[in-house]
Amino acid sequence: MSRREGIIVAIDGPAGSGKSSTAKAVAQALGYRHLDSGAFYRALTFAALRAGLPPERWPELSLVELDTLAVRADPHGDGYRLQVGGRAVARELRSPEVNAHVSQMAAVPAVREWLLGALRQAGARGALVADGRDLGTVVFPEAELKLFLVCAVRERAERRLKEQGVAAPSGEQIDAEAERLVARDALDSGRAVAPLLRAPDAVLLDTTGLPFAAQVELIVRLARERGAARPSA
Repeated sequence: MSRREGIIVAIDGPAGSGKSSTAKAVAQALGYRHLDSGAFYRALTFAALRAGLPPERWPELSLVELDTLAVRADPHGDGYRLQVGGRAVARELRSPEVNAHVSQMAAVPAVREWLLGALRQAGARGALVADGRDLGTVVFPEAELKLFLVCAVRERAERRLKEQGVAAPSGEQIDAEAERLVARDALDSGRAVAPLLRAPDAVLLDTTGLPFAAQVELIVRLARERGAARPSA
């Protein structure tokens, strides 16, 4: 703890609850680095699909096979840049195909072992705002501030569709996406490996109808109360 540059803020919650966008804005406000743990899972999912590995084979993947997918995460600016096969990936990680399979990849035991060390290493010095599904319970149980974001499923569905480029989603599109999110919630919460759970000491924050600036301001204030200060240059 004494070697840290700042505190760790761990933000967990289901898909579409606003974790990543909120965490990124909070990190910028604090002068911290942002770690999107979900992007690591997405990069592995994208790499496996690109390599032609069928999802039904994923539970059998070994650490050696995961290494052959050539996924890397390098510190870049105020966050991390993900690469697959030496090529930077970003938009590809939010494709419908990756969205449909990322929970299956996250449930693979070897994937958890493969990623856990990397995520903890990223937070070793602190001064980090990280978001995901098991950061407060598994990855950073010692984090000074933990939050668990929730949001009404239809609002989450609309957010996800807009992230995917649907500017004005119809009611039918929102309903269909909401069904997919409910199914994914069940998979994420019920998996044996690192399930989606709220840490007992996590602050519960309902973002339904809450203006984005207000939720960022609230989390920044809580972080300041827990000892966050802008890291020295």
